[in-house]
Amino acid sequence: MATEFTDFLHEVFAQFGVIRIRRMFGGYGVYYHDLMFGLVADEILYLKADAASRQTFEKLGLPPFKFDREGKAIQMSYYQAPDEIFEDFEQAAQWARLAYAAATRAQKPKK
Repeated sequence: MATEFTDFLHEVFAQFGVIRIRRMFGGYGVYYHDLMFGLVADEILYLKADAASRQTFEKLGLPPFKFDREGKAIQMSYYQAPDEIFEDFEQAAQWARLAYAAATRAQKPKK
């Protein structure tokens, strides 16, 4: 069951392309061409990052996605999206391309 926020993401990323939202682990995965490049937890959007793009998020002070597992904080390779993308859809497309590139690089090679 999508939320108003996840429904709005289709509009936010329209200049990037047609995205798909799938429910997962109490949140949502944001997909483009069957590759997850974003996630939504507690109505906050996080975008995929890796060694090549992590600094872009960190320079802006954007926090990583963390969750608690058996009393330990687990950090994933997703960082909070900048607020500006919700008003500037051109910028949203740029951030989506950055996150999608990180997701592409993270793919395991097919055997």
